[in-house]
Amino acid sequence: IEESEDSWPSRKNVVSCAGVCRNWREIVKEIVKVPELSSKLTFPISLKQPGPRGSLVQCYIMRNRSNQTYYLYLGLNQAAASNDDGKFLLAAKRFRRPTCTDYIISLNCDDVSRGSSTYIGKLRSNFLGTKFTVYDAQQTNPGAQVTKTRSTRLLSLKQVSPRLPSGNYPVAHISYELNVLGSRGPRRMQCVMDAIPASAVEPGGTAPTQTELVHSNLENFPSFSFFRSKSIRSESLPPGPAQKEGLLVLKNKAPRWHEQLQCWCLNFNGRVTVASVKNFQLVAAPENGPAGPEHENVILQFGKVGKDVFTMDYQYPISAFQAFTICLSSFDTKIACE
Repeated sequence: IEESEDSWPSRKNVVSCAGVCRNWREIVKEIVKVPELSSKLTFPISLKQPGPRGSLVQCYIMRNRSNQTYYLYLGLNQAAASNDDGKFLLAAKRFRRPTCTDYIISLNCDDVSRGSSTYIGKLRSNFLGTKFTVYDAQQTNPGAQVTKTRSTRLLSLKQVSPRLPSGNYPVAHISYELNVLGSRGPRRMQCVMDAIPASAVEPGGTAPTQTELVHSNLENFPSFSFFRSKSIRSESLPPGPAQKEGLLVLKNKAPRWHEQLQCWCLNFNGRVTVASVKNFQLVAAPENGPAGPEHENVILQFGKVGKDVFTMDYQYPISAFQAFTICLSSFDTKIACE
């Protein structure tokens, strides 16, 4: 169950380690806790659970331009991004449609498709690349309305557990501000997290935590109970002012203009080394009134360190999956934002 291993640990290995002695049992009990408490990504479900409080999980993204694929790795050390020393977490592939762009996200780097047994969600943009919707393959918001779609026939999956359906449930909406005047400057973005309350960033606040990962192949990840179901999808519209009330809204941290360098600057604490319009830091936007100390904490930061290498650091209350999809939106071409 070493974090440097290429594959996720199976349940029998975890149980075996815990049975060695009392000390090993205590160590295993710590690492199998949710990332919020353990600060570790031990199992696949950890990618859908909120990150640790007060510290950033350091990851990096590798871009393959030839096949339009993006790979997320857990950075095991500061130099992980430069020497390709990291643990694979997620993969995403870009599919261009006539009216939109889809990023299909999978647990398997060799099988990134909507019909894959390791499909866990997707990101969809509008034609201009200014508005994005993040879809989770399993329900995170109990109030989501679901309807059957054509993908039911395409996937032909047998429904076993109606409690844990596998489909497309909107969990976040990302929007980039239009640059109608053509002024030079950093992009402005806003993320409405449909499944996370605004109180999650406050002391004592909590965010929904998934405990099971819906999966259609029981052999790949024997550590969990997976279920097959018909493909269903939520009907969703971009959240209006009434819908945003009470939800966590993330906005990009405003950079400062550096007179000597003649450029916009943000403090990434050494995690970003190449200037790019894609670089950003996200903080929680205050609901009402002045911002408190909790609204100054960087929840997600993304930046360039090489030609096709980018760092991604995130913390509570968002998950690795949600952070990855938000970063993918920065890669998409934005005709009206630059």
